[in-house]
Parts: sequence; structure tokens; C-alpha cells
Amino acid sequence: MQHLEVGLVPVQEKEPRLTRWLRRGSGILAHLVALGFTIFLIALSRPGTSESPPFSQASKLTGPLLYSQFCLCMAEAILIFSPENSPFLFCSRKAWIRLHWSGQTLTILCAALGLGFIISSKIRSELPHLVSLHSWVGVLTLLATGAQALCGICLLFPRAARVSRVARLKLYHLTCGLVVYLMATVTVLLGMYSVWFQAQIKGAAWYLCLALPLYPALVIMHQISRSYLPRKKMEM
Repeated sequence: MQHLEVGLVPVQEKEPRLTRWLRRGSGILAHLVALGFTIFLIALSRPGTSESPPFSQASKLTGPLLYSQFCLCMAEAILIFSPENSPFLFCSRKAWIRLHWSGQTLTILCAALGLGFIISSKIRSELPHLVSLHSWVGVLTLLATGAQALCGICLLFPRAARVSRVARLKLYHLTCGLVVYLMATVTVLLGMYSVWFQAQIKGAAWYLCLALPLYPALVIMHQISRSYLPRKKMEM
């Protein structure tokens, strides 16, 4: 959507109805993809079965936990702020912030559970840690997620954190949040190259699974770059 400057007041061009409905439809589809693919991975992992040794079981359970963190909880926590596709449009902005924090708290909890399963299974099986690109990117993503949580705490309590330029910190939080989500998406994509996942999904279905996490990432990237970053820059 373009803006026309009339004096000092920005006026928005009227957007075609078809474009507006297509954008809303893409946002709804992003919700469905994130939720549906997470359920698919949990069903694929078959947690609780006794068909495999402990390390394999833990590895199976870790994948859905980490995917729930990266591509469901984090995605929904960001999409809550969408002015068109949020499932909580009837709520106030204060309620959005609380829901955002609830989603990000679940993100960190799922990360802690997944990391605990990985460490315990590696120790029991006497396997080395951090031997793949997936593991290194995952660790960096977890650290970045923790840093984003600390930044969010500073935004919640700017006086206690002695933040003088809240608008600038919000801009950094938005930009870095997008980067963290993209890092999380890359982590998930690298996980699909694992031996376990490739043994479960083969052929064209594997390429479809590889493409699905990219769709919510594109919607979130468009949401932040189009709706929020220009506004925060104007506030600064």
C-alpha cells in the first residue's frame, strides 16, 4: 500500500478489495500451515511408543518439540499483532501483548524441553555434541531467542531497565525478532535433512515438507516489513 503526502498528513491510497482479501487469506493459510505441519510432525514421531531404543525415541520426540517452538508458538506469537490476520482482533493491544508473551514463554519452555532431551540422549548414548550444522544453527537460534526475551522484558518495564529511547528499542526488537524467526526456520529446514526424517518422508513429499515452513516465514516477513517497521521508523 502506497502513501500520498498531503501537506503534513499521510493519506493512504484505497486498496483494491481483491488484494485485501488475498492478503487476509494468505494470513489464515499461514496459521493453518504452522498448526497443521506441527500436528503432522507430532503424529509422525509417534511419542510414547516402545518400538525403538532410548536415543532414537528421544530424537523422535525432540523434533516435534523444537518445531512446536519455532514454527508454531513463535509464529503465532508474532501473527497475533497482524492488523488483518490476528485471531484476536477483538482484543485490546494490551491483551495482544499478554498473548504475545504467553506464546513466547511457551516457545522458551519447548526449547528447554527439546534441549534437555537432546543433551540427555547424547550423554546416554555417548555421542558427541554439536557435530552438525543443524545443531550449531539451533544453538545460535536459542541464544538469540533468549536475547529477544530479555529485550522484551526491557520493553515491558522500561523504567526499571532504564531504557531512555523506547521507540528505538522497539524497532530493534521487531527487526531482530524477524531475524530470529528466520533463523528458526533455517534450523527446522536443516532438521529435515536428518537421517530419521528422510527415512520417514521420501520423494515429492519430502520436498513439500521442505517448502511448508517457508510459507509462514514469508507471511511474517511481509507483516513486519510492511506494517510495523515503517511506523516505528516514523516514531523515531
